[in-house]
Amino acid sequence: MGYGGAPTLGVRPCPSFAGGSVRHMADVQLAPTPAGDLAYVRRGEGPPLLLVMGVAGHHLMWSEPFVAALAEHFDVVAFDNRGIGQSFRAEPGFTLDDLAGDAAAVMDHVGWSAAHVLGISMGGAIAQVLALAHPERVQSLTLGCTWPDPEGAWAPGVMKLAEAAGAGDALVAAKLMFEANISPAGAAVEGAFEQFCADAAAVKVPGPVVMEQMRAATAHDVAARLGSLDVPTLVVHGTVDDVVSVEAGKRLASLVPGARLELLEGVGHLFFREQPERSAALVVRNAGL
Repeated sequence: MGYGGAPTLGVRPCPSFAGGSVRHMADVQLAPTPAGDLAYVRRGEGPPLLLVMGVAGHHLMWSEPFVAALAEHFDVVAFDNRGIGQSFRAEPGFTLDDLAGDAAAVMDHVGWSAAHVLGISMGGAIAQVLALAHPERVQSLTLGCTWPDPEGAWAPGVMKLAEAAGAGDALVAAKLMFEANISPAGAAVEGAFEQFCADAAAVKVPGPVVMEQMRAATAHDVAARLGSLDVPTLVVHGTVDDVVSVEAGKRLASLVPGARLELLEGVGHLFFREQPERSAALVVRNAGL
C-alpha cells in the first residue's frame, strides 16, 4: 500500500469531510527503541496482535471498522514505521531487516514475547522477515496483498504510486492512490474517497520516506527461505489488486508450508478497508480463536 506525495503528506489534501469513522482510533503512544521512538496505538483485550503497515501507511489507514472488529478479539497494537508521523526520523538506506527489527522492538516495549502478526503490502514483507528472523515470536502470520520476491510482483497500478509520490499537488496524489488501492466497486461506495483522504491526511508522511520505503520494498526476496516457516499462515489477496499481482499472492501461499490462501473476489489492494468485518474474521480464524 502506498500514499505518496511531495514533500509531505498529511496536509489536508482532500475535500472537507464530516462523516464516516472515528478519526483517531486510540491515543498515540511512543515506544522507545534502540533506534528511536516509534509511535503506536493500542486497543482491545485478548491475545496480542501486531499490525504492520505498508508503504506510506500509518495507524489510521487500517480504518476504524477493521480495527474495531479486531479489538473485539485481540489486544491490538498498530505502529507507524520509522519516518512516519511521530515515529523517529528515517535516515536513507534502511532495509526491511531494519523495519522488522523495529517491529520486534515495539513488541519488546509492550511486553510481548510473542504475538499474532498481520502485515499488509510492504508490511507483509516485513512480517515475513520478522517470522524468519524470530520464528519463536510469531504465533500466527496473516500476510495480506504482499509478495515473496520481485518475480511477477507488481500490477499495473503500482505506477500510480510512483506518480503520486512525485506529484506536486496533494489532491492529485490522493486520487491516484485511491484509484490504485481501492477496487472500482469499493470506489463507488458513497464517502469512500473522502474517508480515505481524511484518514490518510491525518498523519504526516514525508515524500522522501515513501521513496525510501519503495526502494526497500522492491528489494524484498525471501522466496528461498519461506519453506522453513512453521507457523499458521494465511495469505489474503483481492482478485483485482492493482498494486501487487494476485499471482504473487498465490505464489507466496505456495511457498509457505501449510499456508492457506483466501482470495477476495472483486476486491482491491486495501482489502481490509473494503471488507473490514470479513477480513477481521479471517485474522481471528487464522489465530485459532
